Amino acid sequence: MNQREPAFSAVLAVKEFRALWFSEAQSIGGDQLAKVALMILVYRETNSALMAALIYALTFLSALVGGLGLSQLADRFPRRDLIVACSAAQAVLVGLMAIPGTSIPVLCVLVLGVGLVQSPALAAQNAVTREMFTDDALYLRSQDLRGITTNTLMLLGLAGGGVLVVGIGPSWALALDALTFVVSTLVVWRWVHDRPVAGTKKDGWFGGARWAFSERKARVLITLSWLVGLVVVPEGLAAPLAHAIGAGDEGVGLLLAADPLGFVLGAFVLSRFVGAETRVRIIGVLATGAGAVLILFVLQPSLGFALALLALAGALGAYLITVTATFNTLTPNEIRGGAFGLYRTGLRVSQGVGVVLGGAVAQWTGSATNTVALAGVLAVAIAIPATVAWARLQRVDRRTPLTERTRSYPSEAPST
Repeated sequence: MNQREPAFSAVLAVKEFRALWFSEAQSIGGDQLAKVALMILVYRETNSALMAALIYALTFLSALVGGLGLSQLADRFPRRDLIVACSAAQAVLVGLMAIPGTSIPVLCVLVLGVGLVQSPALAAQNAVTREMFTDDALYLRSQDLRGITTNTLMLLGLAGGGVLVVGIGPSWALALDALTFVVSTLVVWRWVHDRPVAGTKKDGWFGGARWAFSERKARVLITLSWLVGLVVVPEGLAAPLAHAIGAGDEGVGLLLAADPLGFVLGAFVLSRFVGAETRVRIIGVLATGAGAVLILFVLQPSLGFALALLALAGALGAYLITVTATFNTLTPNEIRGGAFGLYRTGLRVSQGVGVVLGGAVAQWTGSATNTVALAGVLAVAIAIPATVAWARLQRVDRRTPLTERTRSYPSEAPST
């Protein structure tokens, strides 16, 4: 590794990032337990698979509403204070969920509240992380660490989350999640620097969103990120896909784990062996590859081959870390919270729509494997023109460091 590509230890040497990373990691672990606990709790109370699914869907709905409407708060208030306030609010809301006997309607309201509060917190966390690093390569490495940590915890959640929740009970699992938010509140308040408000009222409430759609580079990056909605189709079809390839119910968990495992490995390889500038140049190629791999499901693969394909798609899908980091660097600081809200909301919506449409197509065609292959074809069809557009933009300013290019953009967004 050359000096331009810092090690993870260099990232963790930054005290406030170390605090924010720890806070995020333990909170994500708690959230994994909470999701399982809520579904088990609701199913036990109602004996309704629909109600259990509704609770899960509410987390998506609240993220959609909060991401578009509340992320701008990260540009209107001190970001550290916003993270602290939101974490404290989430601790209270999840703590109320943990009270035995809480009615299902109240649980639904609390779940919506947690999701709404989470959106500005994530926007603030994302924006303040970019402010912690003046070096692009060091910042990108920090995002690698976050991505690897998040997906590793998701894998652990798949492997043991259900067993742990059954062992300690849903209420205790929710109480544990509430405790993680208390820890986050204290850690961020104590060790993350207090910075002044980044934005102003003249930027407009949706200034970040307007900027993102008016800036060509941002539009290409958004396209490449929302492409993930097609790559996740196999996850939504894990059960019918397992039966289609002869793996039965036993293969469902393996198919679900293959993509995040591949993502972790891909993120590590990119972080360890590929330079930051090269990673920025090849994001389109990797995105195209992630879709192309899925086309091979038309061959009706065996379980082993299917796992290899999904792991490879996940590894190539680690390009998303670079896309997100590049988008954040490109975005002016004063509108970064609102712009990230649009970015993340679109990403979540694309995943939800992709899974739903994938299920509908599989139901209509009667073939889960061909549906996955079709998703791959569509992904490639979208990725290729986006890749060409990104390559052209890169040729224009290849000799100029990304941070210098970013400073050339207007600092103010259109006013309302």
